[in-house]
Amino acid sequence: MGVQQHRHSKARVRRSRAVVMKMKAPGYVECPKCHEYKMPHRVCPSCGYYNEKISVELKNEK
Repeated sequence: MGVQQHRHSKARVRRSRAVVMKMKAPGYVECPKCHEYKMPHRVCPSCGYYNEKISVELKNEK
């Protein structure tokens, strides 16, 4: 079992963890029907299509 030789400060530990924890923005794709951007492999929130088929009927907001 390894024994710690020198203590690392909180700032040093947190600085190295911050690089690992940095989140990337999710990739978006263009909907083939309405050409709005949406998350991949999800129903398009603007037109309701998924995989070239209507999967969700959207309510008309009035």
